[in-house]
Amino acid sequence: MGRRTLLSDVERYYSCRFAEHGPSAQGVDWNSVESQELRFAQLLNVVAAEEEFSILDYGCGYGALASFLDSRGLTYCYQGFDLSEMMLEHARQRFGGNGRRSFTSDDRALKRCEYVVASGIFNVRLKIDESDWLPYVLETIERLDGFAARGFAFNMLTVYSEPARMRPDLFYGDPCFFFDMCKRRFSRDVALLHDYGLYEFTILVRK
Repeated sequence: MGRRTLLSDVERYYSCRFAEHGPSAQGVDWNSVESQELRFAQLLNVVAAEEEFSILDYGCGYGALASFLDSRGLTYCYQGFDLSEMMLEHARQRFGGNGRRSFTSDDRALKRCEYVVASGIFNVRLKIDESDWLPYVLETIERLDGFAARGFAFNMLTVYSEPARMRPDLFYGDPCFFFDMCKRRFSRDVALLHDYGLYEFTILVRK
């Protein structure tokens, strides 16, 4: 399956979720605001800047991370990338008035920045076979690395989830595999977070 076909299926899924639930945690397929923000907090552990920093939100949805950053009083320059134009239009209307924030569905328009984070973009594979999905995941992690000057972070559902709760349309990654891959390919400074109460893990790669 080609990358374009694969991504069009994913885009349709998320746009339908957003059309049904609007700008909410459920609109990007999370159970609650609390779990959504817990994920953001884990991802932002990669940010070492005490003052201003630049960040790319790869899979930004309707811009919830921008709102979370604002709530923490952080000073930042933000790029948001997503497949869903429906979500991006909402993000532009709500957050785009600030010249230090931009949103796009064209990853060729993205600029390298200090940090890149990606929340939930690897989870929903629908009916896509894992033999097609895993190469997409690995290629995308390479992209995250390429955009990040100081570090990047991503999360993923874990193979250590309770079997009775695992769904056939979701992708569950092996945290040991992804830790080892990032350690060997991208940096000596890699952290695996798997202790924050959700059936997932977060990888932090610092350069």
